[in-house]
Amino acid sequence: MPMPRPAHVRPLIALPQRYAATTSALRYAAVVTARALADAVFRAGGEPFMMHPGPPDEAAERLARCAGLLLPGGGDVAPWRYAAEADAETGGGAGSGGGGGVHSSVYDVDDAQDEFDLALARCALSRGLPTLAVCRGMQVVNVALGGTLRQDMGGPTTEHRHKVHGVRVAAGSVVAGALGATRADVSCYHHQCVELPGRGLTPSAWASDGTIEALELRGARGWFAAVQWHPEDTAATDAGQQGLFGGLVGAAGVWGERGARGARVG
Repeated sequence: MPMPRPAHVRPLIALPQRYAATTSALRYAAVVTARALADAVFRAGGEPFMMHPGPPDEAAERLARCAGLLLPGGGDVAPWRYAAEADAETGGGAGSGGGGGVHSSVYDVDDAQDEFDLALARCALSRGLPTLAVCRGMQVVNVALGGTLRQDMGGPTTEHRHKVHGVRVAAGSVVAGALGATRADVSCYHHQCVELPGRGLTPSAWASDGTIEALELRGARGWFAAVQWHPEDTAATDAGQQGLFGGLVGAAGVWGERGARGARVG
């Protein structure tokens, strides 16, 4: 006879950690998670599972224990993963992702991080696992589905670093439903952006300069939202931004219940 489930079980949300070359408190290189992200998941009723980056061929098996995936921000994805040609010796290449070299502003590229994040994204999308992708996370999903990135948005006057700006959100989109609005002020920190959306991805939010700020997945098998901004920056005081985490955790709870029922039947 199956054991009764507790009244409230927090669904496990995979949150892949980021490599850090230095951390003052730990003295050495580290793997880290943004506290604001973990707090937002926990506040929404989820259990943030700090997943250590590892071999990409183990990603699917490790993700199987989780009910949702949160792909966080971080350094740049290696341009060769989405550019037709990437010449590492070209220091000041074009901002476009479609070949022509690596822009001098590309930073913190880590092949192990890329491989693991891409493996997680592909696995989650194929399973329909509830997924929220944030900043770099949105770019990872786009690359995983064959899309391209603009390597640099044009320098300090045109990039979205340390900026809060308005976005227009498509009515009826997953992101609009989570925010509870079709317009929002969002906190951004990125110098790259989506150039060509990947297979099945459709833009669903835009900045005033035309930058794609959110993506939807047509025919998604499960709850999916990708935003270029950082909702965790203001989620503690902005119900709309917290709603993105609520959407993820709510869908993960349904996913987890479905899995539990299947286990009991088995």
